[in-house]
Amino acid sequence: MRQRRYFIEGIVAGVMILLLASCAGHKAKNEEPDWVRKGNGAFLDKDQKAFYGVGAVTGVMNKPLAKTAADNRARAEVGKIFETYSASLMRDYAASTTAGDFKKTSEEQNIEQTVKTFSATTLSGVIIIDHWTDPSDGTLYSLARLDLDKFKDNIQQAKELNATVRDYVKKNAEKAFEALDKEEEKHR
Repeated sequence: MRQRRYFIEGIVAGVMILLLASCAGHKAKNEEPDWVRKGNGAFLDKDQKAFYGVGAVTGVMNKPLAKTAADNRARAEVGKIFETYSASLMRDYAASTTAGDFKKTSEEQNIEQTVKTFSATTLSGVIIIDHWTDPSDGTLYSLARLDLDKFKDNIQQAKELNATVRDYVKKNAEKAFEALDKEEEKHR
């Protein structure tokens, strides 16, 4: 009888240890990775300098579409590190009107802010190196990486473009700036 009791207690203890271990494993698996918290920027990674971009998408039930959207947003974030144009417009209106005996006043206030950000960059060598899904809300995160040495190589190759390609790139860059100027005029 006593041996049977010890045997059952041993089984119960073993099951509880397994349950606790599996719960601990799941919790660690669901923890937010450091790169989600850090976000975009230039970081040192194993003695190599690299640029990172984090993209996210939420509420998209089509998993392949969500992955593509998060990946593209991560790549766009890497591009924003290099070049971002930002235009800001702020309008502020306040009025106070007092009638007669100063006991009757009317107050008005209106504040509006508009911010437009634009980034257009062609970067070669940006790769998606990780994904993570937040178990609490289903948000899918993607991590893009551009190695600094690869980036330098790409710039060197761009310098070696022939004149025709260089002129084509300049012409299209001018068109992009003209389109941007037209957009800004709409807000002036």
